[in-house]
Amino acid sequence: MDREIADLYDEYLHTPMGRRKFMHRLTMLTGSAAAATATLSLLEGNQAVAAMVDENDPRLSTGMITYPGGAGDVKAYMARPKGSEKLPAVIVMHANRGLWPHFKDVTRKVALSGFVAIAPDMLSRAGGTPAADNSRGPEGDAALARLAEIDSADIEQDYVAAVNFLKSHNETTRKVGSIGFCWGGGHSLSLAVNSPDLGAAVAYYGSPPKSGYENIRAPVLGNYAADDPRLIASLPDFISNMEKNSKPYELYIYPGTKHAFNQDNRPDRYDPEAANLAWERTIGFFKSNLR
Repeated sequence: MDREIADLYDEYLHTPMGRRKFMHRLTMLTGSAAAATATLSLLEGNQAVAAMVDENDPRLSTGMITYPGGAGDVKAYMARPKGSEKLPAVIVMHANRGLWPHFKDVTRKVALSGFVAIAPDMLSRAGGTPAADNSRGPEGDAALARLAEIDSADIEQDYVAAVNFLKSHNETTRKVGSIGFCWGGGHSLSLAVNSPDLGAAVAYYGSPPKSGYENIRAPVLGNYAADDPRLIASLPDFISNMEKNSKPYELYIYPGTKHAFNQDNRPDRYDPEAANLAWERTIGFFKSNLR
């Protein structure tokens, strides 16, 4: 796929561009409205086909819960293997359009690896993520705009509350990790700064914190795409800050990949080989650090 089209789509997903402006620019690039519509179909893929773990998988107990946040209840999707065994916990942090089906699927996938997993809906302060299947439609645009209006400090407060909730939950071992993607990847790294009780933090192509490295206690794992110029440019400072403060970390850059290479519902970006390797490293990292 043409790099200019892929970059335009990425800009649409990560800024308040809006669908009308995006389609206008896509039409200019492809030459006609019909070609733009066909290209969009390839870009958007199929949410249902992309699901990796069925929402009714008999091995899991799943459902929506709430936990006490900084300004009221926070909605969250929860998944855990069936049984009474206490397990370590993982917080799954969605990207910047809210808690859509893909991130619930990731939560189930984490749970199948032997964890109690919750995915907080960071749009809870604004009514919650829309009840729709496609994060890349008008509902997703509205969610992106609403999430951008929530103060970052409030979001961090609700993520810290998630750590506290899981540490006191009667189904966990009190060990808690975090994993985030894109916007959520940045918040996973920030949670390592803000919560001394976090046991492990994983970021997939997330922006590193600008400060606070001296407060980090959790080991950190970063998975980044080689063809992601803005974030790749941020990594030397991240490495310098982690090493200057003697903080444990692992950092992997996956050749030939673009931002969002783990997202199986984005055929323009998904790289199965890199995604599988990053996932193996992620689960191994959690199992080593949340024992």
